[in-house]
Amino acid sequence: MNKHIIYLAAGSGSRFGSNKLLCPLEGKPLFRHGLDTLAGLVQGRKDCDLTVVSRYGPVLEAARAAGARTVDSLDSARGLSFTIRTGLSALAPIPAEDFLLFAAADQPRLGSGTVARLLDAARPGVLIAAASWEGQPRTPVLFSAALRPELEALTGDQGGRIVLRRHWDRCILLPVEDPLELADADTPEALLALRQGEQNTLKSY
Repeated sequence: MNKHIIYLAAGSGSRFGSNKLLCPLEGKPLFRHGLDTLAGLVQGRKDCDLTVVSRYGPVLEAARAAGARTVDSLDSARGLSFTIRTGLSALAPIPAEDFLLFAAADQPRLGSGTVARLLDAARPGVLIAAASWEGQPRTPVLFSAALRPELEALTGDQGGRIVLRRHWDRCILLPVEDPLELADADTPEALLALRQGEQNTLKSY
């Protein structure tokens, strides 16, 4: 059983007003925080691999340097579903017993321990596992590869939450200790809040 991490780093940042992924945070671009966390985790395990989906040269270049599989997602401007499908298309056919973990590049505080807990939740009989805070699922989310057809069928700006809600009774929630891990830098104000260690940037999955 293998786990395939797909790092979604192709967003247009429409609410941010510019390319948020390249905005500096503590000496490096926003996207590098999650990339470094995931690449370091994958290097220390034998049961997972990392695919980075982006349409930005600096992201793809850094991902290749980190040893990740990369895929250029030119259609991502048309909606999140295109980014998800592009990431899935980069994977060879995988057995239904495998798992897919989706992580977002605008969560710079995400810790390797949380990702490892999600990966370790992958076992026979598990359909979905999600990081959570106060009982609400958030990104990252782990899906059984048996759900790949449903993820590939998403359209427009639909994301994995559609599939998660469809199978809510089969979803395992893994609470985090620090909600900042799951905070999104969707706006300049949210990025400032992250820099200041505030918790008002959380978004339900």
